[in-house]
Amino acid sequence: MTRVAEHLNRALHDLLAADPDVHVLGEDIADPYGGAFKVTRGLSDRFGERVRSTPLSEGAIVGVGAGLALAGEKAVVEIMFADFAALAFDQLVNFAAKSTTMYGRPVPIPLVVRCPSGGGRGYGPTHSQSPQKHFLGVPGLHLFELTPFHDAGDLLAAMFALGQPCLLFEDKVLYTRRMFTGGVVDDLFRYELTGGTDGADGTGGTARVFVEGGGEPDCTLVVPGGLAHRALAAARELLLEEDLLCELLVPARLYPVPELPGLERARHVCVAEDGSEGGTWGTEVARVLYPRLWPALRRPITLLSAAASVIPAAPHLEREVLLQPDHIKRAITEALS
Repeated sequence: MTRVAEHLNRALHDLLAADPDVHVLGEDIADPYGGAFKVTRGLSDRFGERVRSTPLSEGAIVGVGAGLALAGEKAVVEIMFADFAALAFDQLVNFAAKSTTMYGRPVPIPLVVRCPSGGGRGYGPTHSQSPQKHFLGVPGLHLFELTPFHDAGDLLAAMFALGQPCLLFEDKVLYTRRMFTGGVVDDLFRYELTGGTDGADGTGGTARVFVEGGGEPDCTLVVPGGLAHRALAAARELLLEEDLLCELLVPARLYPVPELPGLERARHVCVAEDGSEGGTWGTEVARVLYPRLWPALRRPITLLSAAASVIPAAPHLEREVLLQPDHIKRAITEALS
């Protein structure tokens, strides 16, 4: 059984071994520490100066990574906590993203910025956020999220193939979960990967999670990778307790929103995420889906997100703010009642 963090570490090892142009930068990523979540463990011992621990300046780290990419190299930058990506906003939005087109000709910027995100670990208001929504809609900037279904090596390949800067969000609780393999989630659910899984189209593909032989779903849940287990828990309870059948769609790329398969069959669509309510990824997904699904929709798309609040450190208060399986279950039950 391979944990997600171990799987990502192996993918980074394979990436650096296969491509001598790749550099990895970040705070405390070198051995023996190997990063706050040990995702970069063993890299500096094996690849030397291509893996560097940096000063504590997110703007400088991303600026150097983007500069390496602009000069023809490739860079993977680790932001220790996704909250701190705000400190690199200018470098991401006004330098990296614009550099692909502002020199009079297309210029590749192969840059991946890794952002450990999300709560559930009692880290408090400034180390627990899911700030994906703040980077939506930036021309030339792509958003991805790690999932337990997608091969991390394929995702890295997909991001570098774009030749444009990418943010990769990695839920911190997801690090501890096992990777799903062989199309099997558990005794009830199966999954398949659809579209672009080889990285060729730059989307990384979408995981479709379903009950084999279950028929047309009552609701299709669209969630990012960090919410997959909570959405699965809600879907299980809805099926066993309410006789409501749910499918899950878990895209690897969040923005631009990829083609999401099979939604025409759903009686209802629900988009759930860990970011705070207001100006969310879910509203962008709904904006993309409404023209496509309008003839088939029986009710508005349900949007679920964390509360409009700072995230408390106390676990019982944190659970009230962040989206939980019972929140998803209750919202879908009410929508279908």
